[in-house]
Amino acid sequence: MALTSKDIERVANLARLELRSDEIAPILDQLNGFFRLVDQLDAIDTNGVAPLAHPAALLGEVALRLRDDIASEPNQREASQVSAPAVERGLFLVPKVIE
Repeated sequence: MALTSKDIERVANLARLELRSDEIAPILDQLNGFFRLVDQLDAIDTNGVAPLAHPAALLGEVALRLRDDIASEPNQREASQVSAPAVERGLFLVPKVIE
């Protein structure tokens, strides 16, 4: 699938982007390069290849490097809710918008 400059202009218009004529060619090359890469990946025979649960599953046991779940900021709920029009039991009250 190859895009044309008209496709780029249409998408830019839909996205409310203003492109100069000299900006269209580089964008067209980049997007068509992406589609060429997708076509190459699509051409690979993956029959008989089981999907991986996680990309790092090839490396053996997956060790996630997560930081400790420790509060790093003080609780400022009361200070944040001072200017709220309506608060109940520590929660912001908002008007009902769906009947």
